[in-house]
Amino acid sequence: MKLVVGLGNPGLQYEQTRHNIGFRVVDKLATKSGWKWERRGRAMIANGTIGTEKVVLVKPITYMNNSGEAVGELIRWYKLPPEDVLVIYDELDLPVGKMRLRPEGSAAGHNGLESVIHHLHTNKFPRLRIGIGRPAHQRAETINYVLNIPSKDERIMLETSEDRAVEVIPLIIQQGIAAAMNLINTDPEALRKAEEKQRLKREQREQERLRKEAEALQQAQEQPPLPEGDITT
Repeated sequence: MKLVVGLGNPGLQYEQTRHNIGFRVVDKLATKSGWKWERRGRAMIANGTIGTEKVVLVKPITYMNNSGEAVGELIRWYKLPPEDVLVIYDELDLPVGKMRLRPEGSAAGHNGLESVIHHLHTNKFPRLRIGIGRPAHQRAETINYVLNIPSKDERIMLETSEDRAVEVIPLIIQQGIAAAMNLINTDPEALRKAEEKQRLKREQREQERLRKEAEALQQAQEQPPLPEGDITT
C-alpha cells in the first residue's frame, strides 16, 4: 500500500496558486482514475489500485504549514512505514516545470515538507518536486510569490508538468524509486518510452478482458435450451 500526498492549501482562493501544485497533481490523478474524494480526519483521501498496489491519494486540509499533522495521522491509521509515502510539492529551486524525484532529504525551506518530516520523525521518504522557479525580482517576498497565481505562459508550463507527474506516479509505484529516478531525473526520452510501454500494457490487459467477456457471452449463447420436460418449477 502506498500513500501519495499532494501538498497545498484548502480553499478556492488557493486552487491556482504556485503553492498548490501538489493538490492539483493528486486531483488530476484521482479524476483520471475515477476515484472519489472523501473526508478522513484532517485530510481528503481518494483510493484505488495502480497495477496490484493499493494507493491512497491524500490532500491535507490543515493548511500547508501543518501538513504533517494529517499525514502523521494517516501513517498511523494505515500502519505504513515512511518509505511507503510519496510527497508531491512545489520547489522554488527548480526551473518552472522541471521535476526531480528523490528518495529522502531535507525540507530545504519548504514549510509543508518540514511539517511532514517533523510528524513522521524522519526525512527518509520519497518526494516528487515540481519546479516553480524563483521570482524574477529578488526583492519580491517568497510568500507572496508562492501564493500568487502564475502568468498564462507559466501556467501552461506548470500544467504540462502536472500532467507529466500524473503519468510518472504509476511508474514510481510499480517500478520503484531507483528505477523511476533514472527515468525522471536523467532521460526524458526514456521516460516517454516507459510511459508508452505502460500504456500498451494497459491496452493489452483491457483487450484481454474484452476477449474473455466476448468468449463467455458466445458460450452462453451457444448452449442449447433445456427440453420443456426437464424444466422444474
